[in-house]
Amino acid sequence: MKILDLYTLKQFVKNFLFGILCFLLVFILVDLFENLDKFIDKNLNFVSIAQYYLYFIPEILKLITPIGMLLATLFTMSRFVNYSEFTAINSAGVSLFRFALPLLAFGIFMTIFSFYFNGWIVPKSNSLKFNFERTYMDKNKLQGVIPNLHIQDADNQFIFIGNYLKSDKSGSGASIQIFSRSDLSRLENRFDIKTMKWDSTKNEWKLIGVTKRYFDSVSSAEKIFSYDTIYTSQIPEIKKIYLTPANIIKKQLKPDELMLTDLKEFIESMEESAQDVSRSKVDYYSKISFPFANIIVILFGISLSINRRKSGAALQFGISILIAFIYLGFIKISQTFGYNGEINPMLTAWLANIIFFALAIINLIRVNLFRS
Repeated sequence: MKILDLYTLKQFVKNFLFGILCFLLVFILVDLFENLDKFIDKNLNFVSIAQYYLYFIPEILKLITPIGMLLATLFTMSRFVNYSEFTAINSAGVSLFRFALPLLAFGIFMTIFSFYFNGWIVPKSNSLKFNFERTYMDKNKLQGVIPNLHIQDADNQFIFIGNYLKSDKSGSGASIQIFSRSDLSRLENRFDIKTMKWDSTKNEWKLIGVTKRYFDSVSSAEKIFSYDTIYTSQIPEIKKIYLTPANIIKKQLKPDELMLTDLKEFIESMEESAQDVSRSKVDYYSKISFPFANIIVILFGISLSINRRKSGAALQFGISILIAFIYLGFIKISQTFGYNGEINPMLTAWLANIIFFALAIINLIRVNLFRS
C-alpha cells in the first residue's frame, strides 16, 4: 500500500497547493481592487502596498486553508472516480476508509500546524498589519489619550477614569466606587482621585490627591477622609485593582492581534474582576476550533465526491466556494448569538464543526466508508 499511499498523497498535496495559490491570488486581487483608491489617497507606493499584503497573507492563509483542503479532496477523489482508478482500487479489496487514510493523515498534520499558525503566527502578522493601517491609512487607531474609561473591576467595584494617558500609564479625574455586596444598589465607599499612576516596580496603582467618602448605612452619615498619596494595597476597602495598563491596551486591541496565550490571560484577568467575557471567550475558543475544519472538510469532501458523476474542475471549484461560504457564514451567525451570551461560548465556537462533522459522517455511512 505504500506506493498507493504516496501516489494518493502526492495528488492531494499538489491539488491543495494549487487551490491555496488560486484562492490566495483571488483574495488579494479582490482586496486590492477594494482598497486601491485608499492606497492612492494615502500616496502609498508599490513597496508599501506589497508590505501591507505580506502582513495580510497569514490571515488569508488561515481562512482559505480549509477551503484548499476541501478543493484538494474534491479534485483528488473525483480524479480517481472519473478515471475508474477507484473502481480498480476497490476491486483489490481496499476500503474507502483505507484509501482515504493518507488524506486524513495530512489533514491531522495540517490541523496541528494550523493550531500553532493561527494561535501565534497569525496574531503577530495581524498586529503588524493593523499597525501599518494605523500609521499609513488612519484605520484602527489606538488612542494616546482614552477619555471616559468605565470599568467594572470586581462584582461590587467600579472604576471611572476621566482621561487615561497611555504613554504615561496614568489617569486623571478618576473615581473608584465600592458597593455593598449584599445590596449592589447601595454605595458604601467612594474614592475621588486627582491622579492615579501605575507603579511598574510595585505593579500597582499609586493614587494622588485622594478624597474618600464613607457612607454609613446605619446612621446615614457621610465620613470624609483625605490622602495626599497612597497605594491601592494600603486601602482596606480596595486592596487590589485588577485593572492594569496592559489590560487597558488589550481592550483597545482586536482579538485577532492577541496570541492564544495572551487572549487566555486577558480572559482570566477579566474574569477575576467579574467582567463579562462572553465575546472574548467566543474568540478564544474559535481560535482553537477553527483548525479542526481541515479534517472535517476532508471527510465532507470524500462523502460528496465518491458517488458523483463526472464533473469538471469549474464545478468542483464552485462547490468548494459554496460550502466554504455556508461554513463561514454559519460561524459568523453562531458567533453573534455567542457574543450576546445566548449560547455557551465553547458551544458557539464548535457548533459549525459539530454540524458539518455530523453531515459528513451521515454521508460517509451512506457511501459505506468501511466497505471493502
